[in-house]
Amino acid sequence: MNSRVLELLAIMARLRAADGCPWDRQQTFTSIAPYTIEEAYEVADAIERGDMADLKDELGDLLFQVVFHAQMAHEAGHFDFEAVAAAVCDKLTRRHPHVFGDHGPLNLAEQSAAWEDIKAGERGGADPSALQDVPNALPALMRADKLSKRAARVGPVCGQSR
Repeated sequence: MNSRVLELLAIMARLRAADGCPWDRQQTFTSIAPYTIEEAYEVADAIERGDMADLKDELGDLLFQVVFHAQMAHEAGHFDFEAVAAAVCDKLTRRHPHVFGDHGPLNLAEQSAAWEDIKAGERGGADPSALQDVPNALPALMRADKLSKRAARVGPVCGQSR
């Protein structure tokens, strides 16, 4: 692992240590979740403004949130940052068989369809449960958009045709 990533993980562990920062030690997943969301919005804002220097800083702040959550999970015996990185590597490899597997190259439309098929398979297939994992915490319009796109992929309502 990159030495700066290891340094970041060590800083987070030190902040959460018994002799570390009282504020950092008292945090929970719930208490820092709003900061995680705020940092994601700040990343989006920097992108919208085209401010690459700010984007670099905001991505760092968002990465710190990921490290913070991973450290708390590690302390509770659930998983660590390495497991988070492994999970996303596995997911990206699995969801890009046209790049990492035996499938040939796909155009954009084929890739989008394949991505959704793979995600539906991960959810257990395209059935009413396909709507289950849409996060309740999404802003209302974003959640409605995601739900309607998922519903459209499931198929027509009984007795109706497209």
